[in-house]
Amino acid sequence: MIHKSDSDTTVRRFDLSQQFTAMQRISVVLSRATEASKTLQEVLSVLHNDAFMQHGMICLYDSQQEILSIEALQQTENQTLPGSTQIRYRPGEGLVGTVLAQGQSLVLPRVADDQRFLDRLSLYDYDLPFIAAPLMGPHSRPIGVLAAQPMGRPGGVPLSYRRRGGRREERLPACTRFLETVANLVAQTIRLMILPTSAAQPPQQSPRVERTRACTPSRGFGLENMVGKSPAMRQIMDIIRQVSRWDTTVLVRGESGTGKELIANAIHHNSPRAGAAFVKFNCAALPDNLLESELFGHEKGAFTGAVRQRKGRFELADGGTLFLDEIGESSASFQAKLLRILQEGEMERVGGDETLRVNVRIIAATNRHLEEEVRLGHFREDLYYRLNVMPIALPPLRERQEDIAELAHFLVRKIAHGQGRTLRISDGAIRLLMEYSWPGNVRELENCLERSAVMSESGLIDRDVILFNHRDNPPKALPNGGQTEDGWLDNSLDERQRLIAALEKAGWVQAKAARLLGMTPRQVAYRIQIMDITMPRL
Repeated sequence: MIHKSDSDTTVRRFDLSQQFTAMQRISVVLSRATEASKTLQEVLSVLHNDAFMQHGMICLYDSQQEILSIEALQQTENQTLPGSTQIRYRPGEGLVGTVLAQGQSLVLPRVADDQRFLDRLSLYDYDLPFIAAPLMGPHSRPIGVLAAQPMGRPGGVPLSYRRRGGRREERLPACTRFLETVANLVAQTIRLMILPTSAAQPPQQSPRVERTRACTPSRGFGLENMVGKSPAMRQIMDIIRQVSRWDTTVLVRGESGTGKELIANAIHHNSPRAGAAFVKFNCAALPDNLLESELFGHEKGAFTGAVRQRKGRFELADGGTLFLDEIGESSASFQAKLLRILQEGEMERVGGDETLRVNVRIIAATNRHLEEEVRLGHFREDLYYRLNVMPIALPPLRERQEDIAELAHFLVRKIAHGQGRTLRISDGAIRLLMEYSWPGNVRELENCLERSAVMSESGLIDRDVILFNHRDNPPKALPNGGQTEDGWLDNSLDERQRLIAALEKAGWVQAKAARLLGMTPRQVAYRIQIMDITMPRL
């Protein structure tokens, strides 16, 4: 019988042995390097065969074009692929872009758990770890990234990275140090082979500084801004990663305030069309007589007031993405005109006779039940099937209660940035938010928190400053959550939270709250004052 400690020692010795062997062979490969691309590919092969690190990738940064492109890629066990010019990253974009921008290694116990993971290569095992290390160049500037994914069961040796007794996390630091060492060796070779003159050049700003302004739009709409770890949100993020790679038409469905536009932004900015325009159009914002001109443009003199030629939204979005919001509110005439351009990719400006071809990806969104609208004759059936190629259904906030706490903290940080001050939200306030049904979804939550921040003089958002939109619909405990009716008896609450709970139970009458707490009204009044509790105006 082999004891667990003996097994751990054996595994540890195997790790050291395989890493030593791999390091020795990598050193040999680098010492005889003559061609950069071939050399880097051989390094990845050694990582795969000797260090059991799959899907190795080396990306190099082009400071002129401000892009990170793949120079070498290990795809499968028996196949190696050179770097693809089709896959590129901007500094700060995705996992490798983040490593380049920050100049620090990134270690993920499970790659799919990170919202920055784009999966443009469709290679990685979602359940395995991911490690990426920067390649440091002259003047401590990152010139690229080395990334790899440790195998689950390399060569039959029991080195599983699956969660079992914490072994996964324990072994990741050793793998990270090994990959960082390899990254240092590779960076030295790259500096000698690819950047022979860069050392003599004056230092420039790092990619983190160079790209701050340029990356802002993309990072503002990336997956990192999609908050939530509920099963429903995890599934949606996986769908976004998958659908972003293709030009498939997407129909985003969900109640008002669930974040349909955010989904559309994320799909565009993580797609090959990210460098082109993202044009938004609200189908319910204009009357029918203006819709055609707004979408397709018009020629000079086409109608009264047309003093010059004007491009429509489809032309402006050529090569990029057009987001049609509230598509369910559109009229029958608008639907007929939209159907033609979706089918044929052709259109004419109002008042023009020249047929124009456009290459546009369509993402539509609606909060209506389109199947019912089709049945009633309010929405064209052929247009419905044209739009409903890849549906994405966003769950309402009340169905993903476990995301409310993370969302609240995210939104409070956003509001604090806008107000230029420090804001905090208490655990008691979080519990109160989780008891509410949120008919307005995330938009209502954000409005509620912003209103609460305005009412908080100290910067602490607590239960006493939270006001809901629907006063006739007070917070009601949701299934499997919420606070007990006698909240002031909850030992997990601090003194301030118990006092607020008692005041709420007493209808904010201090004398009644005092009786619930076994205090005098004067003691309650004193605590309200020193604890900075805002009493509502009754």
